Amino acid sequence: MAELMAGFGVFTHALVRGIASSLPKEALRMSSAEVDLARAQHQHEIYVGVLKHKLGLQVIELPADDSLPDCVFVEDAAVVCGDTALITRPGAPSRRNETEAVRKALNDLGLNIVDMADDTATLDGGDVLFTGREFFVGLSKRTNQRGAEILADTFKDYAVSTVPVCDNLHLKSFCSMAGPGLIAIGSSEPAQKALKIMQQMSDHRYDKLTIPDDAAANCIYLNIPNKGHVVLHRTPEEYPESAKVFEKLKEYMLIPVALTETAKVDGALTCSSILINKQREI
Repeated sequence: MAELMAGFGVFTHALVRGIASSLPKEALRMSSAEVDLARAQHQHEIYVGVLKHKLGLQVIELPADDSLPDCVFVEDAAVVCGDTALITRPGAPSRRNETEAVRKALNDLGLNIVDMADDTATLDGGDVLFTGREFFVGLSKRTNQRGAEILADTFKDYAVSTVPVCDNLHLKSFCSMAGPGLIAIGSSEPAQKALKIMQQMSDHRYDKLTIPDDAAANCIYLNIPNKGHVVLHRTPEEYPESAKVFEKLKEYMLIPVALTETAKVDGALTCSSILINKQREI
């Protein structure tokens, strides 16, 4: 497994998008908490700065589009694996136009573009967990079976298993990869139930990192040359108990990133970037 996972988390580029000024009033949400736009934009700048300056990724920054209040959440618009990008069909109709700018940027990067052309299919990238070995796809209010089937057709080299997601927006609302073969998972009953299903469906043994707060189990893992294992996780101010669990990853470079504002409109750390490993042209 170690050999196959050697390239896991290696990324060269990140695609991000600015925060629309319409986000506080018009973004889709489960809670009614007030979003501080200036603070949200400041936190997003720090997030982008970490990817660009601390980690040395080439960051492609798309401008915000105020007619698309959720556009900062680029993860939902495409699933990138290797040199292929599947342009999704987001489950919320108000978000479908977000894919246009993302598609163009990924095409400009020279990726092979696959469009989800079936209008019965829905898929949000937030429901797609790639482990380096296989895909798990959450069947949620935003992603359906047909969307999962198209993902499986697109990435034929990998097994694709579906996981029901009932009490959360997305599969990655309570889990993510925290390293090669390591799943960060929230401690709630729905999160643990989903993990059990993933374990049953997989031929591989994954280690788990149980995080007290579901929202904090969404972290970003990267393997950066000269830096090694890197994890971006929510700050101790937001989730003190969860931050302590991440601190157990002794070999890792840990970078706490605050996300108080976009979290109010169901944002998580993975939502605001698409990470890409682009082989350098020789």
